[in-house]
Amino acid sequence: MEGMFDPVEKLKEFIRHPSVSTDPRFKDGMRGAQEFVSGLLSSIGFAVEVVKTDLHPIVLARRGGSPEWPHVIIYGHYDVQPVDPVNLWKSSPFEPEERDGRLYGRGSADNKGPLMVHIAAVARLLEKDPGLPLRITFMIEGEEEMGSPSFPSFLDRYREELSKADLVYLSDTGIPSEDQMVVTCGLRGLMLFELEVTASKGDLHSGLHGGVLRNPIQAVAELIASLHTPDGRVNVPGFYDDVLEVEPWERAELKRLGTSEEQYRQFLGVPAFHTPPGYSPFEAIRFLPTLEFNGISGGYQGEGTKTVIPSKASVKVSCRLVPNQKPERIRELVYKAIEERMPKDVSFRLITQHGGIPYVVVPPDRSNTPADQSPRLAQAFRAVDSAVTEVFGKAPLYLREGGSVPIIADIKRVLGLDSVMLGLFLPEDNLHAPNESFNLRVMRRGIDSSERILARLARGK
Repeated sequence: MEGMFDPVEKLKEFIRHPSVSTDPRFKDGMRGAQEFVSGLLSSIGFAVEVVKTDLHPIVLARRGGSPEWPHVIIYGHYDVQPVDPVNLWKSSPFEPEERDGRLYGRGSADNKGPLMVHIAAVARLLEKDPGLPLRITFMIEGEEEMGSPSFPSFLDRYREELSKADLVYLSDTGIPSEDQMVVTCGLRGLMLFELEVTASKGDLHSGLHGGVLRNPIQAVAELIASLHTPDGRVNVPGFYDDVLEVEPWERAELKRLGTSEEQYRQFLGVPAFHTPPGYSPFEAIRFLPTLEFNGISGGYQGEGTKTVIPSKASVKVSCRLVPNQKPERIRELVYKAIEERMPKDVSFRLITQHGGIPYVVVPPDRSNTPADQSPRLAQAFRAVDSAVTEVFGKAPLYLREGGSVPIIADIKRVLGLDSVMLGLFLPEDNLHAPNESFNLRVMRRGIDSSERILARLARGK
């Protein structure tokens, strides 16, 4: 095995591969990123298998050992989001640049930087102790940013092998500040669709034909306005029926967050919050489901004016779901509400897109920790707690996160494994936006923490 590498320099090399999974123009970048991470894992002693899929390969890298050793699967993804709008970047998205303790570049925080944290921790640990009694499998996909379409069939194919592991370990979640780590205990599920409304067979002159037909932009606007009540609740019958009560320990953890509502308001740049009654902003983004409009289109969008009544208008919609809600059931309820409220003088179609079920795992020693929780999962949580406390000087928080990582629920459903999610990216890291960056101090401390976590897991401490 080669000596320990410089993780920052390796991360720069990783970022230089423009691995945008959703755009076929970046197939060379996707291949380069996959080959880079495969080569890096091979160089630190892993047996690497590149699993072909219909789209982008999955890297499965194994370190074997005695069946009696603990076995951890480390998950990550090598694909990234598109860079648009590129003119808002201060430096080239795929030419990483260090500025003020940060490394800027697309994928630096999501997910190449956090993945590099764990690869570097494993490399350092194995360099110190080549006989470490821990089986490790890296499972790194290239389709996370497009909904992981190949991942469920991959899990089915490798179910017998992977289900024998003890847990999944990953960092694709966030922390509130560089001094406060969070262990993510829940992720919201997802349900996506697009609504397209059609009025006429083609665009019409608004002077010659205005006043005799319903404008599809108006139909879309009125319809989507009906999907919320004035106080911010989702106005779909049955939408909240399956939402579980929040556990007291979760509210207690959230009180330790340390960020004020005013700080959060200023960070968002909004005049005021708009949350459902009875919930603070921090509670709403973790404990409540949502229905959001992600994009709306129709009519002329260019400079100046063009007086037309458009033939079509559309809106993209996403629902974030909390534990116990099922995407299929929510889709059924929302579609029914749209069908009942749609004016009869237009036609419409609902374009179903991907979804994911919510996920929740309860840390040990809580009032609702499952009695049959795996001892090694509980051990892993305790290893995280002690390692983070040593490195960061304070214990981590245990919180649900508002975002979604649908494959975590798929792993639980197919393999029966729970996940330990160590947050590493910050709000100011600009995930999915221009000028994405990764805090290098968090990176260094993350490597230290991950090394200690894996060492404790190997030693049964």
